[in-house]
Amino acid sequence: MSSLVISAWSAITAYGVGNTPLRDGLAQGRDAVALLDREVHEVPYRRAALVPDFTAARYLGKKGVRTMDRVTALAVTAVGGLAESVAEEHAERSEETALVLGTGSGSVQSIMDFTRDSLTGERPYHVEAARFPNTVMNRAAGQSAIWHRIKGPNVTVAGGSLTGLLALSHALRLHRGGHCARVLCGAAEEFSTQRAWLEWHGGADEDRATPLGEGAAVLLVETAEDAAAAGRTALARVGAVRFRAHRQADGLRGALTGCVRDALATAGVAPADVRYVAPLGGGGKLAAEEEQAVTDALPGARPEWTRLSERVGHTSAAATALQLAAVLARAGERGLGPGEAALVTGVQRDGQVGCAVLAGS
Repeated sequence: MSSLVISAWSAITAYGVGNTPLRDGLAQGRDAVALLDREVHEVPYRRAALVPDFTAARYLGKKGVRTMDRVTALAVTAVGGLAESVAEEHAERSEETALVLGTGSGSVQSIMDFTRDSLTGERPYHVEAARFPNTVMNRAAGQSAIWHRIKGPNVTVAGGSLTGLLALSHALRLHRGGHCARVLCGAAEEFSTQRAWLEWHGGADEDRATPLGEGAAVLLVETAEDAAAAGRTALARVGAVRFRAHRQADGLRGALTGCVRDALATAGVAPADVRYVAPLGGGGKLAAEEEQAVTDALPGARPEWTRLSERVGHTSAAATALQLAAVLARAGERGLGPGEAALVTGVQRDGQVGCAVLAGS
């Protein structure tokens, strides 16, 4: 079976919209977290990492965006960042392009605002019907497909901080099952007052030390042959995506170590070849165990670590998708070279762990 590669990517972070701001921000080691205006954002966090000056109207135009919520606008904009890359093939066979998009719960703000209006209005049905689509989980994926005329399979994935890795895994299955010729896959997350309070009350005390962030990242996955035929550079081969779970309170380290070792073996990558590592991070005991597990799985290796959450905040559902974009940003425009590999990891308090290995093609 032909190797599947990542041949293009698009990212939106607190550094700005597009790939260049992410590359530059990481190269400079710049922190994108800033103090919040408490008069605008009535949230328990003092600092956050927001996409600067982002509005749907600014990046998508004024037509058709009046009722579009923020997470949908971020997703549509990120998908649009790859539209030019596949314009020729898409124009001829748009039904062969699939979209797999990860999300937390859709837009928490839209869901809670719509519910509140139905409870506080004079009548329960006195709500703005045009905003109802924003309350369903697949709104961002559906709108992205409509906006960019993507007619292939359309999938929404939700899996907490592992969402980006789960989306990539599903994209591989879609392609290998013969359902599409190429896949746009990634995840998006918005910052909102409602999400901030849910994260604050739902997380452990140590989680609250990490500021929240927002953003989106989308990857183009296709065969190496198709990428070459279209004149696109194979930036990285998708070596393996793996997941595991554990039940013991101290089982994370062993589970993730085994997960990484399995992924490396499947990808045919030696631990010493791993040049870039991007953990979920975020501080606290969970992050320390995650990094120790990676160290255990890479004996003798001296990779370059990219702790993205320290720079752009905790981006929840978009986190691992942005970590994938981060290692591609670090690899440069020519991608991973022969004998080079990158590792992205993610962990969750409910006992799930996951990782992806990208390799030079």
